[in-house]
Amino acid sequence: MELFFQQVLNGLTLGGIYSLVALGLTLVYGILHVPNFAHGAFYMAGAYAAFYLISAQGFNYWAAMAGAAVVVALIAVLAERLVFHPLRHAPGLHHMIAAIGLLLFLEAGAQALWGADFHRMDTPYGNVVEFAGLIAPMQRLLIIAAAFGLMVALHLFLKKTVTGATIIAMAQDRAGAALVGIDANKVAMLTFAISGALAAVAAALYAPINLIYPAMGHLVITKAFVIIILGGMGSVPGAIVGGLIIGFAESFGAFYLSPDYKDIIAFAMLVVILSFRPQGLFTKGVR
Repeated sequence: MELFFQQVLNGLTLGGIYSLVALGLTLVYGILHVPNFAHGAFYMAGAYAAFYLISAQGFNYWAAMAGAAVVVALIAVLAERLVFHPLRHAPGLHHMIAAIGLLLFLEAGAQALWGADFHRMDTPYGNVVEFAGLIAPMQRLLIIAAAFGLMVALHLFLKKTVTGATIIAMAQDRAGAALVGIDANKVAMLTFAISGALAAVAAALYAPINLIYPAMGHLVITKAFVIIILGGMGSVPGAIVGGLIIGFAESFGAFYLSPDYKDIIAFAMLVVILSFRPQGLFTKGVR
């Protein structure tokens, strides 16, 4: 039972990180209706920003996380204004090519500044907590609490505030939202800022138990795409549930099968689920 609950803890940790990244990705998809391949670079930039603020500037862990969220939110807004906004009337393929170019640019920038070596970020929560015979690393508990707290906060923001309602309205019908007076440019910038901040927080939470390197966003963003396809493109609940499904599948699969197959499980589940529900778990029809 102790080993079982350890896998539950690992699944919640991975699911929380994947869900935060997938939430930002699905919000941007709701605005652009195009996959943002550069979102993995936002995740990587968040990890490097937090690492720099802690190691070079002496920030504490929480201040570095907040600073990384602000930095990546600004990067995301600049990306929207300089890269995606000029292409708003272009075919979707142009957005994807531009996103890949932005991804390569940010990775090259990180490598030029910090090199291609691996880095590890310090955390003040490196101790373990023992409860009812179970031993849990404090950093993993922090990831679970922070990730799910942010999910609840985002849900309340989207459902209970006027600004959140404008984001939902624009995602559902951009032209109709403009007709009722919603400023599409401001909503697009805000959505990109939120997506960048979520990616940065996810990276700052996970970096102390992982390594930081320029290509660290590749596998995470690939799994985030799997998650939003599973949950339904543009579905916020689907991104959360899909992240948990992938997180638990990887955790239990690595333990009961083999760690060598951990990264394959997500794609195997994608094939199986989409064979029965091509539109995803939380959408009524294919968009």
